[in-house]
Amino acid sequence: MTIRAVLFDYSGTLFRLEQDESWLTELTNHDGEPLDIEAQAELMRRMTAPVGQVVELDAEHVHAWQHRDRDPELHRKVYLEVLKKSGVPHAGQAKALYERLIDPSQWTPYPDTEAALKAAAERGLKVGVLSNIAFDIRPAFTARGWDAYVDEFVLSFEVGAVKPELEIFRKAVEALGVPATETLMVGDSEEADGGARALGCEFALVDPLPTADRPDALLTALRRFGVA
Repeated sequence: MTIRAVLFDYSGTLFRLEQDESWLTELTNHDGEPLDIEAQAELMRRMTAPVGQVVELDAEHVHAWQHRDRDPELHRKVYLEVLKKSGVPHAGQAKALYERLIDPSQWTPYPDTEAALKAAAERGLKVGVLSNIAFDIRPAFTARGWDAYVDEFVLSFEVGAVKPELEIFRKAVEALGVPATETLMVGDSEEADGGARALGCEFALVDPLPTADRPDALLTALRRFGVA
């Protein structure tokens, strides 16, 4: 098989939202006590989990959770509830943290993100970023000049479909102008990103480890398919 296009997931694949101690130092629980290290780590896990409901929600918020990556308002609504249910009861603190979490400048790229994007682009492959997300991630790329390597951004809240629905993968390959059977999807979720296989794409799974612990998984994935 000849690979002529690569689609990369964003969160846990190209970038990772990593704990910044300065974000969490002022957070307090119901008793006014600072959140301990374990509570902080669990909070970040819940805010970045690609699939699966992370806290118990009422029917209204279950609906918001299920559609969060299609609608920025639902995304904000349900994640403020997740923060509340995760030990951040004070609305002002939760809103301030949420705004940081949806700021693409606060996300950390993996060490080989630039190299992987550049390697694919310089080989003449079409490159897309395909993400279940409710905010614009393009600034994370333009700030570093990496948008020069990306042909298309296909973001769930803009196209009204989410992974693993076939529709979002179909929109992505159509945007790149390459058949699914000649497209590689690289992502950190077997359930969400791996759904590309149903359309005929190849799939490479990477582990959403901390950025310091995953130096070259993207390049390794591309090499496995002969495109780096």
